[in-house]
Amino acid sequence: MKKGNRSPYILAAGAAAQLLTGIPAAWGVFQKPVMQGYGLSRGQAMLAFALLVAAYGVGCAAGGLLQDQKGPRMAGLWGTALLAGGFLAAALVPPGNAVLFLLVYSLPAGAGGAFLTPAVLACAQKWYQGKKGWATGVAGVAMGLSGAFYTLFVRGVGGRWGIRVCFAALGLVMLVVCGAGAAILQDPPQKNQPKPLPGLNHRQMLRTRQYKLCAAAVALSAPPVLLFSPEIFSIATSRGLPESAAPYTIVLGSAASAVGRLLCPALSDKLGRKRVLYAVYLGLAVGSAWFAFAGGGWVLAAYAWLTFFYSGGAAVQPAFNSDLFGLRYAGVNYGFIALGMSGGSLLSYLGSQALPLGARHWLAGGCAVAGLVCVGFVKPVPES
Repeated sequence: MKKGNRSPYILAAGAAAQLLTGIPAAWGVFQKPVMQGYGLSRGQAMLAFALLVAAYGVGCAAGGLLQDQKGPRMAGLWGTALLAGGFLAAALVPPGNAVLFLLVYSLPAGAGGAFLTPAVLACAQKWYQGKKGWATGVAGVAMGLSGAFYTLFVRGVGGRWGIRVCFAALGLVMLVVCGAGAAILQDPPQKNQPKPLPGLNHRQMLRTRQYKLCAAAVALSAPPVLLFSPEIFSIATSRGLPESAAPYTIVLGSAASAVGRLLCPALSDKLGRKRVLYAVYLGLAVGSAWFAFAGGGWVLAAYAWLTFFYSGGAAVQPAFNSDLFGLRYAGVNYGFIALGMSGGSLLSYLGSQALPLGARHWLAGGCAVAGLVCVGFVKPVPES
């Protein structure tokens, strides 16, 4: 490593912060304790999850704008404050007050994680311009492992002292870990960039057909996982998996997510972004059909398959967007692409409330196929 080369430290700092931003993938372990500890109904707990993901999508756009104006460090520190603040505030919410829980937890925690993600991913790509997919993959592995971390933490701390103590403890951990990681983030010095990086700004990007297709593809990748992840424990046990083994759905899914976040973007550096994204959406379609009929231990395998491709696609998307729209405004541009997550979250919530389980599987598979079509229509942005 060359003297003064901060890129490994930047990557490590980003990964540390990302470990605590993967709450949506781990919500299955929160669902039951939140219902019991706060007196929420199934629908209210599902809404808390849906708003968390929706706030994440909107927060990516807001965080990207902040990063563009003030740099990744400022965006990361604000993200830390929102994320940790949401968990600390949740510890004080009295039972039976669903509206207050949604306001002080779901919205700030979702937005806080989103402020951190574009800051980390765009910063990593700028330090590793020749290996953008690999860099985002390494930073994203930690987010993939969030599910395993939260499963152990919630079952350990929450199982012993209750969900409120668990939320308070997580808030303190986030202040330290995410705050320290965010404080290290910085863009490469200008001397390493003799000329300004090329790229469209977000206003120019929003007018392109490519943006609309990419945002739609992001939205359509969500239902194959989000239609089921909040209730994965109950689904697994209803399919014959022993109750003691149900938590392994999230742990194994978390491991598969981490592998997907590293492998898929690294492969996209060599094989091309679109080829890997084709494989991602085909994998989601096949996995949706498999998960619909899986029973016993095969539920674990089918769910891990879905999380692998869902997370792998999410990790390829930032590099794909940078290829299309340039690196100069990568953070804010990815933030607006991630608005698709809000749409995907809303669709998943409505589907989970309105449709029986069998119909949800059909919706999941249909969304995966539609996402594949969207990716197929994406063409390079003409140079101005």
